[in-house]
Formats: sequence, C-alpha cells, structure tokens
Amino acid sequence: MIFCPLYSGSSGNSIFVASQNTKILVDVGMPGKSIESALKYINQNPNEIDGIFITHEHSDHIKGAGIISRRYNIPIYANENTWEAMKPKIGNIKENNIQIINNNCVDIMDMHIENYHISHDAAAPMGYAIYSGNKKVCITTDLGYFSSEVKTMIKDADVILLESNHDIEMVKFGPYPYPLKRRILSDVGHLSNDACGKAIVEIMNDKQKHIILGHLSKTNNFPELAYQTVVNILKENCIEIGRDISLNLAKRDMPSDVIDF
Repeated sequence: MIFCPLYSGSSGNSIFVASQNTKILVDVGMPGKSIESALKYINQNPNEIDGIFITHEHSDHIKGAGIISRRYNIPIYANENTWEAMKPKIGNIKENNIQIINNNCVDIMDMHIENYHISHDAAAPMGYAIYSGNKKVCITTDLGYFSSEVKTMIKDADVILLESNHDIEMVKFGPYPYPLKRRILSDVGHLSNDACGKAIVEIMNDKQKHIILGHLSKTNNFPELAYQTVVNILKENCIEIGRDISLNLAKRDMPSDVIDF
C-alpha cells in the first residue's frame, strides 16, 4: 500500500491512500488546485482516484470535495448524517457519485474500507481503517478523546495518522475566545499532544507501527513541540523510536513523505 498525507492541519486536510488496484482520498479540505498540485507532487493522477471518503463536514475536510468530484467524476462516500450536513457546502454532485455509507464497510476492488465512530462536534464523524491484503492503514484525527472503539480499531494497523492537535497550556493562555478554548479541550474537540502520546502507549504491541502525528493547530502548537511531547511520553514508557515504533510529522502546507509498505 501507499500512504501520503497531502495536507494535514487546521487549515485543511486530505490524505492519499493506494493499494495495488485502488486509489482514494480521505477528505478534500483544500481548494481543487491545491489537491491537484499535491497529487502531481507525489506523481499521482487525479483521473485515477476511485473515491473520496469524508470523515465529517467541517470545511477543513470538505472544501474541495465537490470541485474534485465534478472535475474528475469521482464518487464521494459519507454516512447519511454527514451528507446532509455537507450537501449545502459542496455544490451539486452527480447522482451516481453520491455514495451513502449505510454500514461499517465499503469495498472498492482490492481495498476494504471500514469506518468507526470518533468523538467530535460534527453530525456523525468517522475515522477510517483501510485494508488491502495483509496491510492496514488508520486515519484518526478530530477526536476529543481516545475511546475504546478507536483503540480497538487502530491497535493492529501498520500505519496510523493520529491527531496531535494542540498543547494544552498554549490553548489555555492563547488568543482564542473562551468558548472556543472550551470546545477544543472538550471531549468533542481535539486530541492534545499529551493525549496523543498516551494513546500511542495504549496501542503498543508486538507489531511494528509507523505513526504520523497530524492535524496540528497553527495557533496552539508547534511541530517540534508536538513531536518532543510524544517522544518524552514514549520514553517514559520504555518505548524507543526506531526500535519499537517509527514516528513522523504530517506537513501542513505540502505533501508529507510517501510511505510505501
């Protein structure tokens, strides 16, 4: 499989995932030209995308979904509540490209995509577990807390994009108004650097994992701070980077490194 966060952060999110015969995007939260540019950067053709999977309806996850769907005739997959919430925001979509997810899985050729509930202040937010052969990728951002369902879904994944959104002290003493601070720190907000590190400790087992820290806040975080906070928590629990786990950061404004596994 191939995995690449094209963009990851509070400004916009989109992830490219490919198996031998299937290519998908999870979220399209940047303008169409930005998505096209990112795909070109990693030598991928938007005409070959087989589906767009939406996690939830916030603009940093759907901004370019309608444009890319119309331009390249790509189906958009989302659960019914998410479709209803995002429908007014993405423009007209061809009837045959409106794909409502009615159960917890979708199969596209050699790719099996399962969804799972995450806690966020959206209509019906979901994470995705993507399988092909004996490989598994999980995309888990925009969650207020690390639930047992999320833990069960991601603990055996080979590659995980996991939210490390903010530093708690930066939120508390930062420029945001109090209601927004309360939202971010709530159980339907975002996962902090500390909570991300503790979540990784919970899912450690004998399987070597490649974890990418994603959806970092531009205002309430720094890449170096997110990375070092997580590393410190792992070290405290005798987990060694390189030996037990691979750890990287997803980039905000351009594609991250392509992971081919």
